[in-house]
Amino acid sequence: MTLWLIRIFFVALSAIVGYQVGLLGGVAQAGTLGAAIGAGVACVLIGLEAALRKVSTRGLSAAVFGLLFGLIISRLIVTTLDLFPLGSEVTSVLKAAIVVIFSYFGMAVALRGRDEFNIIIPYVKFSRQDQREELVILDTSVVIDGRISDICQTKFIEGSFLVPRFVLKELQQIADSQDPIKRNRGRRGLDVLAHLQKMPAVQVKISEEEFPDTKEVDAKLVKLAKLLSAKVLTNDYNLNKVAELQGVRVLNINELANALKPVVLPGELLEVRVVKEGKEYNQGVAYLDDGTMVVVEQGRGLIAQTVKVLVTSVLQTAAGRMIFAKPEAENARGGWKPNQRA
Repeated sequence: MTLWLIRIFFVALSAIVGYQVGLLGGVAQAGTLGAAIGAGVACVLIGLEAALRKVSTRGLSAAVFGLLFGLIISRLIVTTLDLFPLGSEVTSVLKAAIVVIFSYFGMAVALRGRDEFNIIIPYVKFSRQDQREELVILDTSVVIDGRISDICQTKFIEGSFLVPRFVLKELQQIADSQDPIKRNRGRRGLDVLAHLQKMPAVQVKISEEEFPDTKEVDAKLVKLAKLLSAKVLTNDYNLNKVAELQGVRVLNINELANALKPVVLPGELLEVRVVKEGKEYNQGVAYLDDGTMVVVEQGRGLIAQTVKVLVTSVLQTAAGRMIFAKPEAENARGGWKPNQRA
């Protein structure tokens, strides 16, 4: 709304200036024509300003740097032309052509390599070397997951979170989905971001970088992280591996959750409730409070019972930790006698 007020004020001011310029000729009709021309020029400039919104700041700054570089190189070459006995007309034409050619090539090369162009004015930040700010980019999956809000509430993670504009667009598309489950997940992600913005220990920023040449959101996240030397916070296993292969630091909430699970050693006793059958014959499956799966050998007959089991081995997988156990002797005998009779 404020931007539109500024635009209206700019059009009115341009019309007034045009009217005053038109009156300099001493004709009243010229003042009206000048006001119309001034308002028309203002509308054209507003249209150009609206079109420039699609141009990224990084791309624009890279183009400006390339233009300056091309002008400097062309100036050096033009200076050498004065050493040759050429006519004034030929020299003028050559100078103009050289300036135009090198300006174009400078802008084109800078725009083509803008992803690797790190010394760009919008990203130059003056700060003390001993107080470097660590940026953490939030992935769509970790926002929808919601556990990041609880982690920040405990103040284990503090600093600046960066939410790219393309992640917000993906969240909005999920929130507008026809599928009620996806719609609820998208709305939950937006609520989590709103909750993070209200936390005093966390600063949430929005990145306008779009990377129009890249379609996949994961690839855009990796590019942005490499550009800003930032970390990526996610719970997506595939994104984790792709980012690590490209040298991007990754914070995975699932890995953090697995690391915080209590350590269970073979020979320990656990009290669990067997809830369902296992994949193998005569197995039962139970779960600890943190979600760790416990595979109970000879536990098929103990379904819906709370029993003490003896840990035999622990297996660490990519999906998490699995515990293998067997019932104590008394429970085992009482549990699978009915199966023997069957």
